[in-house]
Amino acid sequence: MDEIREKLFYEQKNGYDIIGTEERIALEDYSREYMQFLNYARTEREAVKLAIDLAKAEGFVEYKYGMELKPGMKIYRSNRGKALMLAVMGEKCLCEGAVIAGAHVDAPRIDLKQKPLYETDELAYFKTHYYGGIKKYQWVTIPLELHGVVALKNGEVLDVAIGRESEDPQFVITDLLPHLAKDQVSKPMNEGIKGEGLNILIGSVPYADEGKDRVKLAVMSILNDRYGIAEEDFLSAELTAVPAFEVREIGLDRSLIGGYGHDDRVCAFAELKAMLDLEGVPSKTCVCILADKEEIGSMGVSGMQSRAFECFMEDLCEQTGASARRCFENSFCISADVCNAFDPNFPEVSEKRNEAKLNYGMGICKFTGARGKSGTSDASAEVVAHLRRIFADNDVVWQMCELGKVDQGGGGTIAQFMANRNIDTIDAGVPVLSMHAPFEVVSKFDCYMTYKGVLSAYNEKY
Repeated sequence: MDEIREKLFYEQKNGYDIIGTEERIALEDYSREYMQFLNYARTEREAVKLAIDLAKAEGFVEYKYGMELKPGMKIYRSNRGKALMLAVMGEKCLCEGAVIAGAHVDAPRIDLKQKPLYETDELAYFKTHYYGGIKKYQWVTIPLELHGVVALKNGEVLDVAIGRESEDPQFVITDLLPHLAKDQVSKPMNEGIKGEGLNILIGSVPYADEGKDRVKLAVMSILNDRYGIAEEDFLSAELTAVPAFEVREIGLDRSLIGGYGHDDRVCAFAELKAMLDLEGVPSKTCVCILADKEEIGSMGVSGMQSRAFECFMEDLCEQTGASARRCFENSFCISADVCNAFDPNFPEVSEKRNEAKLNYGMGICKFTGARGKSGTSDASAEVVAHLRRIFADNDVVWQMCELGKVDQGGGGTIAQFMANRNIDTIDAGVPVLSMHAPFEVVSKFDCYMTYKGVLSAYNEKY
């Protein structure tokens, strides 16, 4: 009976019951590297900048059209400093396809409006416009940092990062005290804090002079002294408020990682690290995409709906005598995006048999979308089997999953846009607790297995 059961039934085990001491050490080493990456990469620009620095250290060079391309060559192309594509040229012609992993490096946040600075009742504030799907109440009364760029009329671009260093000031969005919040707390959660109420407190001391808006003037003077900017320069700035939490180990056993931006920098780092760890010449050309704008539909020149990716691949194909169309139809893509982890505190939204669990490995989503699978590419059975074989051959611990109960809601990834390019694509990534919150939680084990899974796909002999 037991032999037949083992042969015919599909049962999963906790990953820590499968791996040995050597891999436990490896996943701890990997997690330390990832935590360092996440601590720095608070925005998509910072993630791209750091990724380029790491790639250059491993021999990657900036791709220029017309440069000679040989098997084993390592190249990258930055898309306006907000997205990035890297490639290691393979032995086979690109007409036989490429192995692609794509993740996004943007995350939910609080953007400053283009005319943000104002004073009211002798306090200075920034007006904001939230970015991506957030629960607004989670962003009040937490410490915030200010990151981004200010582009001046003369073409100079100034980097801004206030709050990262221990000696820096930080910022906050205030909330109503419970003693006076009877009306507020009686409202639905999505109405207790309004979008226009997410105003960031930035100063209170008036400028030592007569006149109006003295606190605003004092704040603007500080910004002018530090960055040489005037209020008009906000018009051509991209400034964003992000949580000021340091990335930390979670749990007495230190098995989890808590931080801002796991969605989706945890998968972006996994595929970047896999790309950097490739040894020798891969069978097929390997491509790593760090995309922008996924949280708002992948629109814009740095999102996956733009033609930036096509331009990069078409250039490579043209230089190596391959057809880009043939390349796409023979390619395989892992849309490396996070999935929802089952949370015992909220079991009512989950279909437990098909939900990802922490410490059970890389989560594979055949489809995402909402309700009737709308907005998904729905990978074919053959694609799932292809990934099963690769993972089995390389001892990658993984699990199949989907996003909650059928009628509960849903979400999307860049998979649909890759599939629209006639590329076989499947979602696979790290399960996350408290997704889209200012402080998300992932498992070290699942992070490492996602890296190992992408590396296995890159190293496959096609």
